[in-house]
Amino acid sequence: MNSISTFDITKEALPDFLLHIQQGKIQLPDLQRSFCWPDDQVKELIASVSLAWPVGAVLLLLLGNSNVKFKPRLIEGVILKKIPEPSKLILDGQQRSTALFMALFSGQPVWIKEKKSQKIQERWYYIDIEKALDPHVEREEAIMSLPASRIKSGFGINGSLDCSTPEKEYETLMFPMEKVFQYACWRASYSKYWHYDAAKLELIDRFESEIIKKFEHYQIPIIQLRPELSKLAVCRVFEKINTISSELNFFDLTTAFFASEDFSLRDDFEAKSQRLHKFSVLQGVKNTDWLQAVTLVATYHRRLEALKSNPQLVKPPGVACSRNEVLSLSLEEYQRFSAMTVSGYEEAARFLHGQKILSSEDIAYPVQLVGLAAILGIIGFPHEQMRSKLEQWWWCGIFGEMYTSWNSSRTARDMLEVPEWLGGGALATTVELASFAPHRLLSVCRRHGAVYKGLNALLRRNGAIDFLSGEALSDVKFFDDAIESHHVFPVAWCQKQGIATEKYNCLINRTPLSEATNRFIGGKAPSFYLSKLEQQGISRQRLNEILRSHLIESATLWNDDFEAFFELRTQALVELISKAMGKSITPASTQVSGGENRDGNVKNGKVRHSRSRGENSQTIAGV
Repeated sequence: MNSISTFDITKEALPDFLLHIQQGKIQLPDLQRSFCWPDDQVKELIASVSLAWPVGAVLLLLLGNSNVKFKPRLIEGVILKKIPEPSKLILDGQQRSTALFMALFSGQPVWIKEKKSQKIQERWYYIDIEKALDPHVEREEAIMSLPASRIKSGFGINGSLDCSTPEKEYETLMFPMEKVFQYACWRASYSKYWHYDAAKLELIDRFESEIIKKFEHYQIPIIQLRPELSKLAVCRVFEKINTISSELNFFDLTTAFFASEDFSLRDDFEAKSQRLHKFSVLQGVKNTDWLQAVTLVATYHRRLEALKSNPQLVKPPGVACSRNEVLSLSLEEYQRFSAMTVSGYEEAARFLHGQKILSSEDIAYPVQLVGLAAILGIIGFPHEQMRSKLEQWWWCGIFGEMYTSWNSSRTARDMLEVPEWLGGGALATTVELASFAPHRLLSVCRRHGAVYKGLNALLRRNGAIDFLSGEALSDVKFFDDAIESHHVFPVAWCQKQGIATEKYNCLINRTPLSEATNRFIGGKAPSFYLSKLEQQGISRQRLNEILRSHLIESATLWNDDFEAFFELRTQALVELISKAMGKSITPASTQVSGGENRDGNVKNGKVRHSRSRGENSQTIAGV
């Protein structure tokens, strides 16, 4: 754009603005929600206009840019046999514009939403002439709404207000707001009804000069976005001014763009998600995740094709899945690469099953799943050597906590580097930079972080067996039985022994177990609940095997030796994580000193950590 300004500020007479809506010259982008105002908001709006008070500007987008296409729709209440192409779209001010059009211009009742029932009701709006002219009466009190019958029961001394005929409107001195721009005709019939009574004419003359003229001369402030504004800029403005309770995301905006080409992205995603949701681990995939994965695949191929046509290209197209890149995705690219992305997600479900990650709750970083699906979409089913590397990348991402910041740039880098690494190229940066600090086993106390989820999955993959049932926990999890991380040395017992909260609550003293096993363990010493299990017919040898499946040295539990258990299990868990990451991990002290802060990390330099990832949040070169 060469122009300094991207918008113009003007104003338009209310009757002209509403006429353009009626003619279909002004419409809505199809992603806008339907009119949903309650009765009192419509009354407030009418009252404000009748007082010539400002009601806020309307933001319009001037059409004409072939790169910015929304599917338009008429404002509620507009009825046209042939719908024209609009010249403007309302980006902000839809509810106010619709309320004014339906109440003042449409000749139809207004569709309001009842606050309690949320049901749609029809209302006609009137203004009590005498109340409106009384300076001691709040204007909103003069605005009345009547049901579709135009008869309101339980009103006044007569028990009802009847405006079902024009004559009854004249008799009750109730002016119908849908006649505000046809006032001369209504006034003529009113005057004839009252036989040109001087007092009635004086009243209606005052009403015209003090009220009706306010509507006829009311100016709507207009902000018009110029058509040369870019697609991404329009989307950003739309997001900024949108005021609905759940804010618009790039899926909503892309849906609107694709709708202009007669393609329903929402319906297509519903069909695709039915395939994905057959797998429990993919049931958490959101529509935005899906679009990001398709965009990764599309931008990856954009880059390949550019380099193929010009191998010497200095700056090939980047690979990305940021909001801007998603909004730049064309319908042709979406249709070309969506099937490949579905296959990638299905391969991801198979891969994750092998890692004993069986449900969507087990996914530590949803954006890592986006990257995994996109990578598998382009490489297909990985052979054994590739699978081994892919496993290393997955666990490095989790235990290195690589996706807590800069998610889209990290995933974009993975999309470039991981396929190359799988094919024998340079080590992927995510794997290279990942490191795990052993004191995270002590500092992590919450149940929803990456280290917590990753360790539970690794223990299931290692063959962890439920204490009580003797089933492999991966099987228990597969059949949707509740599995949680429970204390090996029970809390009540630890408290009696004076063991620090930070030690008995950390991951070292937790292991995945069924809810039934947790209830069975209770608050007694390990030797006590192990003996109870033995009494139920489980041999000591079998119990020791079960404990070893959790990387627990059985003798430490039979002897109720918490300190020995703690030290040995720390070493075993670090070795398990080290093997999964394919990296050696330097042992660290797990001595506890101080309390726990709000983040669940133990205070004191010995335990609290702050690890630099060796990168910043700047744009990645070539991505």
